[in-house]
Amino acid sequence: MSESLSFWPTFWRGFRVMVPLWPGMVPFAVAYAVTARGAGLSVWDTQAMSLTVFAGASQFAAAGLFASGASAVGIVLTTFLLNARHVLYGLSLAQILPLSPRQRLVAAQFLTDEAYGMSTVHGPRDLGGLSFAFLLGTELSLYSVWNASTLLGALAGQVLPDPAALGVGVIFPLAFLMLLVPLVASRMALVVALGSGLVAWGLSRLLPGGLVILLTGVGGALLGAWLTTRRSAP
Repeated sequence: MSESLSFWPTFWRGFRVMVPLWPGMVPFAVAYAVTARGAGLSVWDTQAMSLTVFAGASQFAAAGLFASGASAVGIVLTTFLLNARHVLYGLSLAQILPLSPRQRLVAAQFLTDEAYGMSTVHGPRDLGGLSFAFLLGTELSLYSVWNASTLLGALAGQVLPDPAALGVGVIFPLAFLMLLVPLVASRMALVVALGSGLVAWGLSRLLPGGLVILLTGVGGALLGAWLTTRRSAP
């Protein structure tokens, strides 16, 4: 009973910390729904993808590929590359948050870029570090608004304004920039951040987004490890 009582307050803290990102999530989910419906998917198919896949970029790509008549293998491979960055998120979380096998499966299913970023930066340090309850709260906060907005877009997308025209694409980059700034607390962190940013910019002109983030993350980690080793060598 005591564990249940401590779980829910922490869960709702995680849920609420994501609310400022909702205004950016709603138009993207609506835009996905409109794209999916335009590609020939039914309302149920459109909603089912949000319920089971829950990955914005991958859902956009899948809808576009479906419209172009791509094969199932091509759709799966494309979405896999777009989501490859989640491997790094999982490895990072495994270092700071011990989870049971069941908790790992749940956390992996609902993990997003935003939930990872907000959890690692705004996790309840006063409780001794990031907890599964807080992480799950951040994940389900976006999951609920994403699916509600998908349904809205699927049912009423034709009468809603074009999300791209509203300039909402800037919300998530700004949010992640705000998460990054507090973490750049040393010269080495600044070097790693700038180096990773330049590498990501260069690779983005050649490779799909998910693979870019995966390669940049690995490269940034190796650069940080090399700088740390070099500084401690003397």
